[in-house]
Amino acid sequence: MSFQSLNIEVFGADVVCASCVNAPSSKDTYEWLQAAIDRKFPNHQVTFSYIDIEKPIENERQQLIANRIADDEFFYPLVMINDEMIGEGYIQLKPIYAALEKYGYTE
Repeated sequence: MSFQSLNIEVFGADVVCASCVNAPSSKDTYEWLQAAIDRKFPNHQVTFSYIDIEKPIENERQQLIANRIADDEFFYPLVMINDEMIGEGYIQLKPIYAALEKYGYTE
């Protein structure tokens, strides 16, 4: 089966979001998400990217999203799949998997 190529972006920072008490860090969420998707969908065509919102960002679209996080429009970590916001703050696998399945991914 041919899968649609997906780009999963996790926006975050080293400091844990103040509204996300007891949640893992953004970087931990990124690594956990990548491992979980690799296990569930081993034959995927997914590109993973971590964007640190506290560092300079050259990509204009990514910078606009980082600005929206800084303006408290979104919590971080923020997960996007192909430019669609899938989750923010405390990330859970169920909506991530549902989004992947929408693109034709199966176990």
